Amino acid sequence: MNFNRFLISISKIKNIPLPAEASQFKMSPPFRLELLNKQKRVINNAKKAGVLALFYPDSQGETKFVLILRKTYEGVHSAQVGFPGGKIEDQDSSLESAAIRETFEEIGVPINQIEVLRELTEVYIPPSNFFVHPFIGISKVTPVFVKQQDEVEDVIEISLQHFFDDKIVISKKVSTSYKVNVEVPAFNLNGHVVWGATAMILSEIKDLLKPLM
Repeated sequence: MNFNRFLISISKIKNIPLPAEASQFKMSPPFRLELLNKQKRVINNAKKAGVLALFYPDSQGETKFVLILRKTYEGVHSAQVGFPGGKIEDQDSSLESAAIRETFEEIGVPINQIEVLRELTEVYIPPSNFFVHPFIGISKVTPVFVKQQDEVEDVIEISLQHFFDDKIVISKKVSTSYKVNVEVPAFNLNGHVVWGATAMILSEIKDLLKPLM
């Protein structure tokens, strides 16, 4: 979709209700409820993070959004695809500010180029005990991405047209920190299998945006 058309369509986004958990549930791993039950004692003290779904025009004026492939490291989110973002720090005035700051730090998009349109439904991540607060934002200029070398393995640019194709929804066996070889719903985006909390956020974004377009 042409980015100028996208901007006209997305201008309505603040006035419609979020699909929320009903949308997230479509891409929820089958063991999620079991994990939530196990986390009842610590969930009230969960850490908080902000992430950003950033939409922008590519060099041809077509609408894309960006994901990142994280580096391989000792941790529960090693080598996974996700949104730019991270935990709230002392210098952040809000979770929105944290999402914007981390987007600049991780992929180099200047803070003054980012306009946040609205917050989405939060997602709890049991393995890391985080509440993730996603935001939808836009950059009206084509970003020049600069990877944070110690955290980001790759920058993944997804076209909106590809994202709206229902054929990208798949079922995939993955190895998790909780169980081995579990079949989960996932998105196949540019050859990357995206599941878990990121897929749940993407599901809400898709259900929110597609009717507007």
